Amino acid sequence: MMRTSRSSGVLGGLLVLLLLLNVASGASLTSFVNLFIGTSSGANGGSGGNAFPGAAVPHAMVKTDGANGRISEVGIDVDETPRQAGYIDDNSSITGISLMHDEGTGGNTAGGYGFFPLFPLSNCTFEDCPVGINARKTLRAAGADAATPGYFTTTFINDIKLETTSTRRAGLIRFTYPSDLNETSVVVDLTNDLQRSFEGGTLEIDSSSGRVTLSGTFLQSYGTDNYTAYACYDFTPSNGTQALTQYGTYQSINASSPTDISVAQNSSSLSFAYTSSPSPIQAGALLSFSIPANSDSGSRAVLARFGVSFISTDQACANAENEIPGWDWDAVQNASESKWEDVLNRVEINTSVEDATVVELLYSSLYRSQLVPANLTGENPYWDSPYPFYDALFCSWDTFRTVHPLLSLTSPREWAEIVNTYVDGWRNTGYIPECRANSKKGYVQGGSDGMPILGDFAVKYGARGSELGVPVDDLYQALVDTAENTPPDWYMVGRQNTAWKTFDYIPTNWTDPSGAIGLPTREASRTLEYALGDFAVRQAGIALNKSDDDVYKYGNRSMGFLNVWDPNVTSDGFTGFAQRRFANGTFAFSDPVDCSPLDTVGHSCARGTDNDVGFYESSSWEYSFFAPHSMSSIVDVVGGNDTFVNRTTHYFTKGYFLAGNEPSFAMPLAYHYANRPDLSALRVRDVVYSSFGTGIGGIPGNDDSGAMAALLTFHILGLYPVPASNQLLLGSPLVSAFTLHNDLLNTSTTFTVSGFDASSLAAVPGNGSRLYVSSVSVNGQTQGSICWIAFEDVVGGGEIVITVDGDADAASVRGCGSSERALPDSLATGGFPIS
Repeated sequence: MMRTSRSSGVLGGLLVLLLLLNVASGASLTSFVNLFIGTSSGANGGSGGNAFPGAAVPHAMVKTDGANGRISEVGIDVDETPRQAGYIDDNSSITGISLMHDEGTGGNTAGGYGFFPLFPLSNCTFEDCPVGINARKTLRAAGADAATPGYFTTTFINDIKLETTSTRRAGLIRFTYPSDLNETSVVVDLTNDLQRSFEGGTLEIDSSSGRVTLSGTFLQSYGTDNYTAYACYDFTPSNGTQALTQYGTYQSINASSPTDISVAQNSSSLSFAYTSSPSPIQAGALLSFSIPANSDSGSRAVLARFGVSFISTDQACANAENEIPGWDWDAVQNASESKWEDVLNRVEINTSVEDATVVELLYSSLYRSQLVPANLTGENPYWDSPYPFYDALFCSWDTFRTVHPLLSLTSPREWAEIVNTYVDGWRNTGYIPECRANSKKGYVQGGSDGMPILGDFAVKYGARGSELGVPVDDLYQALVDTAENTPPDWYMVGRQNTAWKTFDYIPTNWTDPSGAIGLPTREASRTLEYALGDFAVRQAGIALNKSDDDVYKYGNRSMGFLNVWDPNVTSDGFTGFAQRRFANGTFAFSDPVDCSPLDTVGHSCARGTDNDVGFYESSSWEYSFFAPHSMSSIVDVVGGNDTFVNRTTHYFTKGYFLAGNEPSFAMPLAYHYANRPDLSALRVRDVVYSSFGTGIGGIPGNDDSGAMAALLTFHILGLYPVPASNQLLLGSPLVSAFTLHNDLLNTSTTFTVSGFDASSLAAVPGNGSRLYVSSVSVNGQTQGSICWIAFEDVVGGGEIVITVDGDADAASVRGCGSSERALPDSLATGGFPIS
């Protein structure tokens, strides 16, 4: 089913009817994907999901939709900000359709990538066509944006229709001109990426073949560097029906008057030397075509094939020729849809039985969770390597919690390639990459959060490393080096280990005697994340049979999060909070409310040097719960189970919870650690139905490279992963049954919810609604815990039965079970054992 955008923020009656019709007809799973969820503007208090609704294949380099892209993500570009993914679902003007985009990220509000856009023109003489970016921009017709996985289309108010589909490093773009327009011209823009950050480049037109090649240097969207991209456009399909009749170049008369542009007919090249800062110059190519009219409608269509590369224009052209040799639109679009169908089928539900909204949310979330990281294998411009090269690790801080654990369940082969990218980054730079964006290193947000990703892989698939092509000894050494060594600039990669190893926390106002530099803020939250990173090394050491000395060393260091716990700070009647700490051991007070949604002062809470709170994108009220490897320690220091439950409930009801930010992700299930999974079940439903939806504002914040999408997927399935471990917290699923298919293990594991009650699918389920887990069995064996389940069981094949009831009183005293390990593991209480 084609999904259209620019609709209301809720699922309308017509959309429900169409969805039900698709169910009845046995529609493909791609028909349940709504690409426009999370595409509302982030301006003026909007949700700003920054989701990408354009054409792409799973983990593609190219992403097109007129404004969005990765290699190959193709999409339309709007002229308003914020536009991190290029696209906004509003009435803003369109400036072009470009070749690569970010998905769901924050960062620069002007967006990333979006280079070498095309734009269709008509009804103008060649020399007088409005080629400049502001002169040419136009509005879309109301309700014209539509998309399915692998395809995007819209129509301008002059009735020119735009369509695009793509492969991994190439794609097709088609402009269809109505019969009442006289000219069929296309702008090929050299200088305008989404950020308007052009720093030099070239353009060449081969009029005999209809080929245009471009190179350009632009600024990355999240970091200090620039990058160079290459593209190849072909405008003469093999059927010979599209003839190039006029060509030329255009450029600004001078940089001081960039909108004063001249068009030079028959000019075939442009070259601009590198500049150290962005140039405002406008430049590109203008092409006109002679095309036979459609016999029925009188319309004429211009078809362009493109290839993208980070290596050279020759490789960009080769990518186009190899991936789309026959210019066959249907073949490309069908292949893209087939790839998405394969991905979506890895989580199988009965779409005719389950709640229609949940079906749409599930498959739309699965789709977005698999857009990035982007597979740039064969496009590494920095070193030769036999290993895969992925980009858009933007950022590991966002994705380690949910995206990578979801890949571990459904896509272990793809995940192994991504893990190899992290290891190969260490192999060639000395450190695990943290936030690679636009092929360059980006800013470190907290810890080196590639560490939990590698630790997670070691635990789950380390024994199959050879089969998956991952050298696990290298993986372990990458973890150790990142845990021990301090890079020259730990703001861009790695950790401030000089401080961490000296104090067992990150002190505030401390000068590193090693001479290493970085952004000396976020001291408390970096301490908490460094602790988790060391736990990941411990876990990898156990899984890969490394020395006991290493296992104990990193296990002990991972408890360093307690060193920033100040037992004397009180807020809202609750005592004990994480705080910054000086090198002499005294604490630096910050109000735990600071940087929460209730912060009335407006503190700087991001990466700036003015962040004097000590936490990144969150408050002490929230981060004080962050010790996923030893939550029993948090339960203990706040005063025991009852106080922990009351404190967690207060955190939600007071308004400290922020659904759209990663430090909050695990909070709805925090009650598990105080033996109250019944409260977790209620809280997850509240979060899902209060914060997520099927409209353009259906993501409560940035999608963050699929992090929010993967989180919602886990909530729907009633699971939540514990980092760098084989445990998943077990919740109450929002579907009556589902099957996980794992193609590496060749297993299919079916989860059945016995007693499933559709009336529980609400923010506040009615009294008696059956949503409380009362027992769990794996292949007929009753489990000792209803609060967690082993990864090996989740992917092991067979049947898992989750029995639910509606007795809230019984659920409140049932807890996690009566077995010795009923509670989820915590390091402080002997959990995550060595043997």
